[in-house]
Amino acid sequence: MKIVNEKGKLFGVINLVDLLVLLIIIAVIAVVGKSLLQDRVTEVVASKETIWMEVEVVGANPRYYEEIQRQNPIGSQLIAGNLYQNATIEAWWMEEFLPAAFTDDGQTVYLPDPLRENVVYLIKSEVAPDTATPQIANQEARAGRSFIVKTQTTEMSGIIRYVEIGPEYTGTIPEEAHDIHTR
Repeated sequence: MKIVNEKGKLFGVINLVDLLVLLIIIAVIAVVGKSLLQDRVTEVVASKETIWMEVEVVGANPRYYEEIQRQNPIGSQLIAGNLYQNATIEAWWMEEFLPAAFTDDGQTVYLPDPLRENVVYLIKSEVAPDTATPQIANQEARAGRSFIVKTQTTEMSGIIRYVEIGPEYTGTIPEEAHDIHTR
């Protein structure tokens, strides 16, 4: 029995050109499948550590914090693009907004604003333990960076003021805070 017969078929079953095209198609599918699924498989298999982050929305408009009080976003998942992320709002509270003002003699003083307040969100997520760039909802989680707190019903930009990687949050939550335990 010949390997390639007179009609150009391999072992008399399949044409060599057809076999070559079939192998190329299988290789392309394998490469595309690997690139699409590799990150997801790695994400599922990799161990995770809890990350905690405080995001401060400085000088929020009164309508915004009234809306937060009405909706109480505790337990809300963060959204990036149109996808829910593995990150939730665990607590939120308001703090006094103290903008800088200047006296007649040039001194800087910080006076409470009677209308605006700072809103602070405590956000919890998970990251790989050895990551050099921890991310929450596809945004880098580093103190000093801006961060968009986006849920199904609200979106506000703030500044990250605290980041901690570990099983428990060791920062301080004020007594008047709205948190997951008072829901």
